[in-house]
Amino acid sequence: MVLRSLLITLTLLGSFSVYAEEDFTHYAFANYLGSGIYKTSGQNATVVNIPISFELYSNDTESLTLRTPISLGFFNFKWSDLPEADLPSSVGTMTITPGLEYRTRTSENHEFQTYLDLGYGNNFTSGTNVAIYSAGVSSLLDLELRQSDPVWVNRLFFAGYASFDGTQSETYSALQSGIDIGTNIHWRWDWLGVDVEPRVFAAGYWYFDKLRFATPFGEDVLVSNSLEVGATLAFSKPILWDWMGIDRLGLSVRTGDGVKVWRLIFEFPI
Repeated sequence: MVLRSLLITLTLLGSFSVYAEEDFTHYAFANYLGSGIYKTSGQNATVVNIPISFELYSNDTESLTLRTPISLGFFNFKWSDLPEADLPSSVGTMTITPGLEYRTRTSENHEFQTYLDLGYGNNFTSGTNVAIYSAGVSSLLDLELRQSDPVWVNRLFFAGYASFDGTQSETYSALQSGIDIGTNIHWRWDWLGVDVEPRVFAAGYWYFDKLRFATPFGEDVLVSNSLEVGATLAFSKPILWDWMGIDRLGLSVRTGDGVKVWRLIFEFPI
């Protein structure tokens, strides 16, 4: 039961999907939409993201980071298999989306961020390949509210893919706004050598084009906006390995237009 509970929290219960002969979206956009269970060509696919990053340059006001997240997908994997320890035996899809992220602090309480990604995705089952691209800009403003250190975040971003055979392509873009608030409760996690603070957040998402949301448990729906709320543990420095970039660990729920999604968080949540 412990193993089953752990792996269930490692996935969402849905994701955006394009209505087509083959659904590329479940893995082409995995790095931007999050880990999850996706429906594609009559199969269920479980996708897990591995965040990887390397700092190239940093000073008191600026930083440049190379991000190389990897997403792995497993076909026809059911949670009912877990009590018998039938874990996924092969990888069905893989994407890698390397990109550069630039951050600059424009004032004592404001930071501007921008990124550009260009990546590749492969479906080992069908033998198809896609080129993936994404870009975005963000504004992070530190607010003052007692000892809670709120951060107000606004982001504008888009992502797209194109199959190598030229038959399919898709893009999506969104405006995101949210706030992350601390609890001013701190403790030391000696095992990992970090200080920990629980934080809560809420964020809204507005999609410029309605997107088809496919779940393996019901009818597809079109989503134009969603609201997400959740809680995380914020670490004073990345845990495990610096290149993994895991500085948060938490859980959230996102709802909108009749869809409910659970998400496990490994980084700043909004």
